[in-house]
Amino acid sequence: MAREAGLITFSDVTFEYTHNKPILVGANFVIRRGAKFTLMGQNGAGKSTIFGLITGKYTHNAGDLNIMPRTTIALSRQVIPRDELELTVREFFEKCFSEKVYNIDPKIDEVLEVVNLNAPHDRIVKSFSGGQQARLLLASALIQDPDLLLLDEPTNNLDVAGIAHLTDFLRAYKKTVVVISHDADFLNAFTHGVLYLDVHTHIIEQYDGNYHDVVKEIALRIEKENRKNAQYAKEIQANKDKANFFAMKGGKMRLVAKKLREEVEEYEESKVDVRKEDRTIRPFTIGVPEGLPPKILTISSYKVIKNHKPTEQTCNIELKKNHHLQLVGPNGIGKSTLLEALASGHAKGETIAPHVKIGYYRQDFSTLNFDDTVYDALTNVMEKKIEEDMRSCAAGFLLGRDVMQTRIGSLSEGQKGLVAFAQLVLMKPGLLILDEPTNHINFRHLPIIAEALNKYEGAMILVSHVPDFVEKIRIDEVLDLGKK
Repeated sequence: MAREAGLITFSDVTFEYTHNKPILVGANFVIRRGAKFTLMGQNGAGKSTIFGLITGKYTHNAGDLNIMPRTTIALSRQVIPRDELELTVREFFEKCFSEKVYNIDPKIDEVLEVVNLNAPHDRIVKSFSGGQQARLLLASALIQDPDLLLLDEPTNNLDVAGIAHLTDFLRAYKKTVVVISHDADFLNAFTHGVLYLDVHTHIIEQYDGNYHDVVKEIALRIEKENRKNAQYAKEIQANKDKANFFAMKGGKMRLVAKKLREEVEEYEESKVDVRKEDRTIRPFTIGVPEGLPPKILTISSYKVIKNHKPTEQTCNIELKKNHHLQLVGPNGIGKSTLLEALASGHAKGETIAPHVKIGYYRQDFSTLNFDDTVYDALTNVMEKKIEEDMRSCAAGFLLGRDVMQTRIGSLSEGQKGLVAFAQLVLMKPGLLILDEPTNHINFRHLPIIAEALNKYEGAMILVSHVPDFVEKIRIDEVLDLGKK
């Protein structure tokens, strides 16, 4: 088969989890050998499901899904499953293969060098930071040397250096890549085209060019379709007015009225089904409780990881009302560990004012009970459990009636993030601790989230590796954990 032939071909592919809940309807697209594509779409649209169809995790309901014979496929997952966190690095990589691989250690060293991670092979996976685990996930796909590399949000938790390293690797990568990501700058650096999954129509649209090209093309199409429909609407109303006028005249004028009504029907049928743009969450406010003390948190010392060993550092940080602190430092320095300790309220060197409620957004969403329904997860954090308030808040985060009884564990990662933000709004914490709050979140939502954090009037501690996001938030103090 020719080199330019389709490595993966979807022909009228339809897939639905349950009856009347379609993910794909008549999907048609081709991924050619050596191409580098972005897969875009709203949170919960089904992007990861498409990866599942390609890997064979799911089976399509109709149409043809053809994969070139002997094509090897590897998926870099979004998160490490909980049952793999107790594995050693060596066991984690051995699990990537269906058959035992002898002398695997040199292969592990090779891929760890590619992702710029120094990791002893007997180290336990859960001991790595979120950013280091992201590198392990990427390396677990690369070690398989696949014909088709599927990357699901690979930049989540990566610091600036890690993203740059991954970008350089993908630019030089000779095989086929499909990436799910909300990081426009990252995608623009190496992709050739975009597959866009429309959450409303469940149709895949295929575009040439990078992310910015596609956004511009979609915007122009919407503008053109709206202008065309506006013209049709004008003609329709004019003909309706004429038809009513002639109908009242009686006689032969009724025939004219009938013809005009037929033209109205033709115009109605000609109206373009204008694409619904991805919805964004509503602007929101994370309130603070009444009677919040002026001084909320003091930190006199903290621990960082240097040369694989915990080292205690002294400091003098005092967080008052409306005071925003940013933690910075490279992956593995101990940012998430420090946040988790502070969120417990009992970290060494931490003094927190009595009765201050802590809202903690974890990058792995482990503060959520995955067995809870969305309804329970939101209701449980409310002091006054008023269902109308809960549903109104949920709707603002695109969590409608259709997902209220869905288990948290069954949601997409992006939807879990929206549930976590909705919880913070309903909780009204006095101290807000945020660990990589942009992970998995649709890029359209980020300016709204940033604005809410910018206006937050309690004490806040933020970790984020996304400069454009942080720039929109007022930061009063920066603690650099990597500073000597």
